[in-house]
Amino acid sequence: MTSQIARCIQEVLHPLGVGVIVDASHQCMTTRGIHKTGVSMVTSKMLGSFRDDPSTRAEFMQCVGMNSKR
Repeated sequence: MTSQIARCIQEVLHPLGVGVIVDASHQCMTTRGIHKTGVSMVTSKMLGSFRDDPSTRAEFMQCVGMNSKR
């Protein structure tokens, strides 16, 4: 889903770069599987300048409150 969102933004808007981060809770983890509450999974997709330029990526990650090492 994260990749699909990023590709759609890239194809429709043609920006210099796209950064998408999804932090979601999966129902099978909280209700059926391991029965852990508060479990989330973070996925990200970087395209263009967000992928190619480490300083742009680091600035984006700082703006969204995530460590750029992730």
